[in-house]
Amino acid sequence: MLQWMKNSFDLAGHETTLKREMMAGMISFFTIVYIIAVNATILAEAGIPIEAGIIATILTCVVGCWLMGFWANAPIILVPGMGINAMFTYTLVHSMGLTWQEALGVVVVSGVIVTIISFTKLAQVLLEAIPNSLKHAITVGLGLFLTLIGLEKGGLIVKGENSLLSLGDVSSPYVVATILTVILAVTLFMRNVPANFLISIVAGTVIAAALGVVNFSDVGGSALPLDSYLSLFGAVSFAKIGEFTFLVAVFSLTMVLLFENIGLINGHLGMINRPEKFKRSFQANGISILTSGFFGTSPTVSTVETAAGIAAGGRTGVTAITTGSLFLLSLFAIPFIKIIPGSAIAPILIIIGVLMLQSVKQIDFQDLSEGFPAFLVIVMIPFSYSIADGIAFGFIAYPLMKLVLGKAKEVSAPLYVIAALFFLTFLTNVH
Repeated sequence: MLQWMKNSFDLAGHETTLKREMMAGMISFFTIVYIIAVNATILAEAGIPIEAGIIATILTCVVGCWLMGFWANAPIILVPGMGINAMFTYTLVHSMGLTWQEALGVVVVSGVIVTIISFTKLAQVLLEAIPNSLKHAITVGLGLFLTLIGLEKGGLIVKGENSLLSLGDVSSPYVVATILTVILAVTLFMRNVPANFLISIVAGTVIAAALGVVNFSDVGGSALPLDSYLSLFGAVSFAKIGEFTFLVAVFSLTMVLLFENIGLINGHLGMINRPEKFKRSFQANGISILTSGFFGTSPTVSTVETAAGIAAGGRTGVTAITTGSLFLLSLFAIPFIKIIPGSAIAPILIIIGVLMLQSVKQIDFQDLSEGFPAFLVIVMIPFSYSIADGIAFGFIAYPLMKLVLGKAKEVSAPLYVIAALFFLTFLTNVH
């Protein structure tokens, strides 16, 4: 068995060992395992039962990582993406009025589209069509959106009586637990403590328990609440597939998935100097997105935490397969995952938001034809509480700014088409 793995994944050719790959996979797992609780919590706000959401998240992570490992032989981790899960809940369901079953249908259709594109040259065409300023702006906007969600979930920001937002009750035990956990999480992260997010969530749960805001009655019951999950598995609805709202949702989600994943996969493969693995890695990503909808969760992405496994020496698919296998074992920890409070999850969202905000340095604000459309994306994603609408503002403004300044040739033909489609969604007032 060991010899088969060494030969099948060409460990020698990648100048690595089975032990190193498995250790890298373990590190990747402990870096990203927080996604189980965080993603299920966000899905719950779309109406998906928390227990079912936990199982869906785990199974999606398992299949995504295994697909990447076996098909692409790459150390990339595929899990439901932060920011994308927010788009699923707050844009597709809350803003556009789709049911969570219909939103899962959107995920499946987007997965089909991304998969088709991944097997053609369209992926490279799209990558080159979108200006870097807008790509970086999407990342920054998603970061601010996640930060806002984290602040709300932690009770630090609430809906204001005389304003849109106001400061929460900082003296309440729940908010105090959030603040203490934020301090701990930032400290651990800045000190590069291994598995710092996981430690922060566990410690944050203990802090919340000490302050009396954890409901321990949720502990117990079946470790695998299959009855709850069976109502979610395959609960995909295409009832509105012919309606404009559904098509707009598919278009918006597909655009975000394409831009984010193409960039992330390129970056990860650049870290191991294996650009030839891009095609199969992107294909694995597309298929994983498709299966996400059937499993009952928001789409997967090539998560940034992949860098932790690569930094630990991961070079082949064995790293991803190890991570996926550990996710499978986590199914037996569901009774404990359920009790994790929002005060323990909120700090993770805030920190990820800070990390994503760093992409703002890559935007040239001296050139307003680049900076202003990027600015619109950044501010409109959190302020409109819609990722799709925020992206649309920037993508429409970019060609307009270039046209006004006589720089129309700097805009690619595909971008004009994308801008026109986004503009059409505003004209029809689909939200």
